[in-house]
Amino acid sequence: MNVVIAAGILVTLVTGVPVLVQLLRGHPRGLIICFLAEMWERFSYYGMRGLLIFYLTQHFLFDSKVASGHYGSYTSLVYIVPLLGGFLADRYLGTRKAVAFGAILLVAGHLAMAIEGPPATQTLTYGGHAYAFQAEGRGEERVAKMVVAGKPYAVKATETGDFEIKDLPAGAGLPSVLPKGQYKLDVKDRDPTYLNIFWLALSLIIVGVGFMKSNVAALVGQLYPQGDPRRDPGFTLYYYGINLGSFWAAILCGILGVNIGWWAGFGAAGLGMLAGFVIFVLGKPWLLGKGEPPADAKLKERVAGPVTREVVIYGVSLLAVAAVFLLVQYTPVVRGALIAGMFGSLAYILWFAFAKVDKVERERLLLVTVLVLGAVVFWTLFEQAGSSLNLFAATNVDLLLLSKPAEWFGGAVVLGAPSQLAAAGISTAGRLWINTDLNAAQTQAIQAGWILIYAPVFAAMWTVLTRRGVNPSPMIKFGLSLIQVGGGFLVLLLGAQFAGPTFKMPLIFLVVMYMLHTTGELFMSPVGLSQMTKLSPLRIVSFVMAVWYMALAMANLFGGWIAAIASTETIAGQVLNPGAAMAQALLVFKVIGLAAIGIGVLFLLLAPVLKKWSHGADDVDAGPIADSTVSGQA
Repeated sequence: MNVVIAAGILVTLVTGVPVLVQLLRGHPRGLIICFLAEMWERFSYYGMRGLLIFYLTQHFLFDSKVASGHYGSYTSLVYIVPLLGGFLADRYLGTRKAVAFGAILLVAGHLAMAIEGPPATQTLTYGGHAYAFQAEGRGEERVAKMVVAGKPYAVKATETGDFEIKDLPAGAGLPSVLPKGQYKLDVKDRDPTYLNIFWLALSLIIVGVGFMKSNVAALVGQLYPQGDPRRDPGFTLYYYGINLGSFWAAILCGILGVNIGWWAGFGAAGLGMLAGFVIFVLGKPWLLGKGEPPADAKLKERVAGPVTREVVIYGVSLLAVAAVFLLVQYTPVVRGALIAGMFGSLAYILWFAFAKVDKVERERLLLVTVLVLGAVVFWTLFEQAGSSLNLFAATNVDLLLLSKPAEWFGGAVVLGAPSQLAAAGISTAGRLWINTDLNAAQTQAIQAGWILIYAPVFAAMWTVLTRRGVNPSPMIKFGLSLIQVGGGFLVLLLGAQFAGPTFKMPLIFLVVMYMLHTTGELFMSPVGLSQMTKLSPLRIVSFVMAVWYMALAMANLFGGWIAAIASTETIAGQVLNPGAAMAQALLVFKVIGLAAIGIGVLFLLLAPVLKKWSHGADDVDAGPIADSTVSGQA
């Protein structure tokens, strides 16, 4: 029994039973279908995401800075492509068909990720001779050794950055310490066929998420009549399903990917998505006709011989996969397009504010701009989870849950990680063994676990505060969210003071950091989308929503930059100098943590002014505001 799985079952039972009761009582049965479909979609996405940075650096042997850039490009495109999926669903396909098509693409993409192929090889050239590295293990267990004269030798980096080969005998043909700059590192055998399969897999996943992400949520909304008081609780249950999927993805895919093979972790993600697809298809009757195409007859019209408009749409979507296949490989192109799109979109909002509407709507749109910029800062830091924080956990966090193995009930029950039991000479034969090992990929479950625990607490807290008339304004919530996400990184600075000679800090500091990130998310996430709809004129509300998702894409792109700065050099996927890695990461965490806290304090100070700009948008349960165009302007 793995203690992480046991803890996951406990958390799921405690938090999930009340959710299940509510799902089965008083809500449309279609909500169960949407809940399960999105739960498995998030399982597939987060299961793959938790392994991705390690797969890039340890299988394909991308430099950690390059890998962080690819990771940022991938996650940013995930937040942009839903604009295409949402448009096609609204205009032609309807949400049900869009979700089903997206699920098919996701199954194909995740199963393609399981085709890993042979790993790349790291080489070192010195004095005209090339030496290969022998690498074993995945995640934090990665160990690379340099092969000299057919024998592997452990390696490390010195404090001055030189390369040291341990226990190298005299007469080996090269010195045991290679000065920095006098050797060259290369990667060979990075098979282009399997690399292209990898890019194709990412492209299928990106476009698949684009068709599912926004449309499942839209389908949930369609299950409830206008003004139905069950709508908000229904979305709360749906949000639980999202986090339940990501929680178990990190636990199960992390175990399989690290302990068995990359193919097993990615394959499990694909099978999870396949389960979601089957549930969604079989559950069609429970949707009661919701989410069908807005003009089904038009969709079935033939546009070229037997080819219908629906087939053309699917064909165009596959062309989008081809376009993303090219984009995801070239981070500078994605970066340039996103930056141009983001600044162009904000410029349009500002132009609209000053040229098309009156003072009230102008100030509301200015507030939208401020909140979008604040969201970019928050999500940039929050999304370090899958990149820099994942690498940091593998290198600089002690992931052993117990300091030493334990024997309970007269030795009938043994607790400990495999390495601890082997070192202590303890056998598990004939006894119940609880494996207390935790790997870096599984740390992604911590944040989702906190969400499962805290979401109902926060929902109750906001209800009580609203009833008493002291619920903080959205601007204050934004400020507090930024302070919490920044404070989480500063917790790691404190944890570094307790790191031992191997430069690994206690796990509790990472747990507390993720707790602060989670509470910050609960201050930020529920407020952001609501504010976009309340503050935007009806004429551009969809555009503003698109800008909000673009802000999330920008945050992931910026997050990739930060992760690249926080990374250090690796050999065959192994960090050679954990001390230097910790120092570099903590320097970056300190800067971004203090910056976020400073911006959060600024939000709190400006809250009275920013609240006036909302002009009472939060005083009533209002939808998008009606346009009030400036006299003489269309």
